[in-house]
This record gives sequence, C-alpha cells and structure tokens, in this order.
Amino acid sequence: MENMEVNEIFDIAIVGCGPAGLSAAINGANRKKKVAIFGTEFCSPKLHRAPSVENYLGLPNLTGEEMRKRFLGHLDVMKLSINKNKITGVYPEEDGFALQAKDKFYKTRTVVLATGVSTVKPIDKEVEYLGRGVSYCATCDGPLYKGKKVIVLAYNREGLEEANYLAELAAEVVLVPVLSEKDAQGVTLEQKIKVVKGKPKGIIGEMWATGVALEDQNLSADGIFIIRESVLPDQLVPGLEISNQGIKVDRSGATNIPGVFAAGDCTGAPYQLSKAAGEGQVAALAAVKYLDELKNKAREQLATV
Repeated sequence: MENMEVNEIFDIAIVGCGPAGLSAAINGANRKKKVAIFGTEFCSPKLHRAPSVENYLGLPNLTGEEMRKRFLGHLDVMKLSINKNKITGVYPEEDGFALQAKDKFYKTRTVVLATGVSTVKPIDKEVEYLGRGVSYCATCDGPLYKGKKVIVLAYNREGLEEANYLAELAAEVVLVPVLSEKDAQGVTLEQKIKVVKGKPKGIIGEMWATGVALEDQNLSADGIFIIRESVLPDQLVPGLEISNQGIKVDRSGATNIPGVFAAGDCTGAPYQLSKAAGEGQVAALAAVKYLDELKNKAREQLATV
C-alpha cells in the first residue's frame, strides 16, 4: 500500500449500511469515535422489501420501509452520512487498515464488517481464479488489460459503468448483463462493447483464467471482471476466517484478525432485525474498547521511555 492517496483517517470504518452497520455507526459515534459508514446506493433493500415488521421491540406494526426510514433518520439526527464508495479490499497496516474503494483509499484503526448475506453465489471456479485473471474491480486492475480482451459480468448498474471504463483501455470488451432491464435503464454503453446475453455458469482456465462458461456457449478473454453489490467477506479481507454459517466471530464480534469485527447477517443465522442491530452495537463497543486499550498501551510505553 505504498504511495497510496489516503483521503481520510477514521477510528471505526463500517462496511455495510443495513441495520447492523447503522447500529454500529450510532454506537461508535456516541462513544466519541470518528466513524465512517460505507454503503450502497440504497440502504437497505432487504428491509425495504419487508411488508411488515412485527418483532422489533417497542416498534410494532411498521412496514420495512417505515423502519428503514427511521434508521436513516437516526443517522441524520446524529449528523452521520453514508459514503457511497464501494469497498473492494481491506488491508492490514502497521497501525490500522487501508480500505480500497476503486482508486481511493481510506485509513482506519478498526473495521466493522456488516455486509449482510449476498443472494448471489460465486460461479464455479470464481474464487479459485481470483487474482489470476478474475477481478472484482475494473478501476483497480483495468490498466493490466490495456489492448487486450476482457469480459464483464455485470450483476448491477455499476457493472455497466465499469464496462464503459474498460472500453477506454481494452481492445475488446464483452459485456454479459446479469441484471434486470429496469436496473440498466439510463446507462448508455460505448459502441465498441459487445453485449452477450446468457447466464454465467463458471470460469474457464488452467493456471490462468481464459474465459467464462455460459449456459449455451463459452466466451474467451484475457481477463474477467465480476461486478456485484458486495464482495465475499474472505475476499474483501484476506485471511478472514469464515465457516458455512458466515464470518467466524466471538461474542464481542471480534474476528480472527485483531481490529476487525463483524455483525449482522454476515455472521450467520438467525437473520433477524433485532439480532443484527444488537450485534452492530456489540461490535462497535468492542471496537471502542480495542481502541482505548491501544491508546493505554501507547501511553504506558511512552511512560517507560
């Protein structure tokens, strides 16, 4: 991470703006920590779609959308905002972590992962070829494919925009749109982009990824870019321990990486609103305790010099 541009320095960076992430943000801010919230354009679609919420203590008979607006309203009261830059990597450093969002980097002392559960599972061999011809970030890795052929699997609107960016670099761009026509409205594709419709089944390759297998045909390319709403947790944070249930955490929300905590649906079932909000609070308070302990250790070391 040498020579990177650090735009901000935070005490707690929260990745995700669902109930767990927003709860973590509010509790971290209440403890006078500098908090950053990184989320999507719409927080949170899962809650928005709920026809009713009957089991949240003290707030009966609300729709999911009414609950969502109350959560966001709480952020407004506390003058907290959501950074819409998508985090694609979290990397440990000597005194904290660097968070990458395309060509921007943010510095934080602790991280709370509240990424929820992705409804889109990895395609066959996707994870195995990550970093070997498969990438989740066109801005990060696009320059490596200047003058070459690339495939973009676009699961959201951002994927279409990334295809346009790659069209400026690559000799050929093949776009496989895996999103609804409604979500694609308003995006004009560069003329050189070739659109191929089909459902991606897996990555083709040997030592290096060489293409994508669709249901009815195979596509070849020098590089493949897979653009979704969220990155798999263990790919987002290298070395993070996960299980079949989700990210492995203790009762404080601590992961196997010191300074990294997790909360909400990404830690496993039950996938309940109250559980997510509660875990967000616990993880934030654990991050605050971790920060205070680091500060006390630093003071003790100075006192002994």
